Amino acid sequence: MEEIFQHHLHTFNSGLRLVTIPMPATKTATVFVLVRTGSKYETKNINGISHFLEHMMFKGTVKRPGTMDIARELDSIGAEYNAFTGKEYTGYYAKASVSKLDIGLDVVFDIFLNSKFDEKEIAIEKGVIVEEINMYRDLPQRYVGDQILN
Repeated sequence: MEEIFQHHLHTFNSGLRLVTIPMPATKTATVFVLVRTGSKYETKNINGISHFLEHMMFKGTVKRPGTMDIARELDSIGAEYNAFTGKEYTGYYAKASVSKLDIGLDVVFDIFLNSKFDEKEIAIEKGVIVEEINMYRDLPQRYVGDQILN
């Protein structure tokens, strides 16, 4: 089978894997951290923790103390950024001009490695997650699908 795109895979001694995909025709770069964590790996006692932590990662770090500090920095470089949690993985990313790659790397790695978990923000985020759950329960096809998979 012919390779569709060039990519490079490097596995560090720690087991951490780095995939780079050079795309010379584009003027953007995406920093993407993907972690093997999600509801499939959660016990009943910690059900939902992966999704909760995904939300908490954007609440602040020592270098960027609050949500708005993170958003302001990424917005200032015109970045598209977000996070998501699936059954088997959680991802964090920022996409911006290739000339701003260093800032994208710094912010994404900072939120992934240095997030604060402020008690006040934890209490607020619990309410946000409950509202998301209620929203999904209002979608019958989503609710039935979740029941089948759980």
